[in-house]
Amino acid sequence: MYHPSFFRTKLGRAAVVSIAAMLAMNVVALNAQLHAIPTAYASGSPMVELA
Repeated sequence: MYHPSFFRTKLGRAAVVSIAAMLAMNVVALNAQLHAIPTAYASGSPMVELA
């Protein structure tokens, strides 16, 4: 995808930091979802039948 010399430039290093930040945010979001208590919102509402 990129030539290795790209990552030695200032822009390349910024791209790597940006990718690492996005990956870290995904890990945080996934961790929050895995530890969340699931709630059933649909089960509390009355059933409406469409004719």
